[in-house]
Amino acid sequence: MRAAREAAPAAARHAALELLGRNWTGTHTVPAAGLYPHQWSWDSAFVAVGLRHHDPVRAQTELETLLAAQWSDGRVPQIVYDPTVADEYSPNAAFWGSTRLAAARGRATSLLVQPPVHAWAAWLVHTADPEVSRRRRFLERVHPRLRAWHEYLRRERDRGSGLAAVVHPWESGTDNSPLWDDALARLPERPGASPPRPDLAHADAAERPSDREYGRYFWLAEHYRDRAGDDGDPEPPFAMEDPAFNALWALSEQALAATARELGLPAEEHERRAAEILAALEPLFDPVLGVYVARDALTGELVRRATVSGLVPAAVPGAHHAGAVVAAALGPRFLGSGAALVPSYDATAPDLDRALYWRGPAWFNTTWLVAGALRRHGHHDTAARLGETMVRLAVGQDFPEYVDAWDGSPHGTRGFSWTAAVVLDVLATPTGDRRP
Repeated sequence: MRAAREAAPAAARHAALELLGRNWTGTHTVPAAGLYPHQWSWDSAFVAVGLRHHDPVRAQTELETLLAAQWSDGRVPQIVYDPTVADEYSPNAAFWGSTRLAAARGRATSLLVQPPVHAWAAWLVHTADPEVSRRRRFLERVHPRLRAWHEYLRRERDRGSGLAAVVHPWESGTDNSPLWDDALARLPERPGASPPRPDLAHADAAERPSDREYGRYFWLAEHYRDRAGDDGDPEPPFAMEDPAFNALWALSEQALAATARELGLPAEEHERRAAEILAALEPLFDPVLGVYVARDALTGELVRRATVSGLVPAAVPGAHHAGAVVAAALGPRFLGSGAALVPSYDATAPDLDRALYWRGPAWFNTTWLVAGALRRHGHHDTAARLGETMVRLAVGQDFPEYVDAWDGSPHGTRGFSWTAAVVLDVLATPTGDRRP
């Protein structure tokens, strides 16, 4: 019996590592072969977190490759395009034209960013094998780049509230979330050029944003591109303060404090900034919903919808209202609805869609973040159950991009890298505490 119990985790670990090996290019890991053939920013951070248990040098390389494409203004781009790959992804490198911009330093990248999880990921990678990390001077080399990345957010994206605003839904990582509906409704539906939809060759149209939504996404992308990624627009068409994006920024500031202490540098600045971000998140807490909500930085209005983004702040040590947020995660809007994994949207909402991108289904990375918050606040059994379910659904269904939160049926593309990375972390640290 004991041998059988040990065999299952070993098989899951082998399957996850095999997938990540297939998606490895030699310098980075693609999110999924076919649909996502380049390097994505926060995907690589999650991949590094999972790989650190088995190949810390490759985990370090994953982050180093991404940071090598950092712009001179400090931004870490959402996508780093691989020039050796047929550029069928939309929008492609030619759409953005970054190679013509001095700030991009000749690299083909998106002009947008993604959630700042990188400093946290780098710290976790370091702690997995400090000896190898110190020998390679990993933290010493990435620390200046991570500082510049955070400084970019503070300097260019804070519109006076102490929080960073995203200028496109793609920057949040939760592209099609209901949090963005009202702000997107103000935008034109038709971009200058009709956007291609290669995503529909890899996933059912019922699981992806509509053509109308994509039209607005592309119009907004064109607007930002035509300004060459300049964040100085006093009246941008879209600027939203996302609770998950900013909570992960605070978590990464805490990780930078730990990194500074490891390097013998002052840590107080990072500790202070982490505390300031958490304090700035306070007005986004909705006591009725029990979660943090988004705020339109242009109108000041709160978007009172309960999404998984509003649960992520509970994963940050020292977060305010963590107890209430954990209760909401366990309540009828999320896990208390009978969900197997954490739904991306309020289970009681009339417009819940169990198959549509970020409007109901569960993602492995966000469930992993919420499971960490539950464990930190004493809900070890629930966190363990989520971990077991993630492993079972991932391995049994070829590592899907996301799943139905209730019956676990797979959606999106298959062979998804961060799904495999989360499995590796769950298997390696089932009861661990990932605080900086």
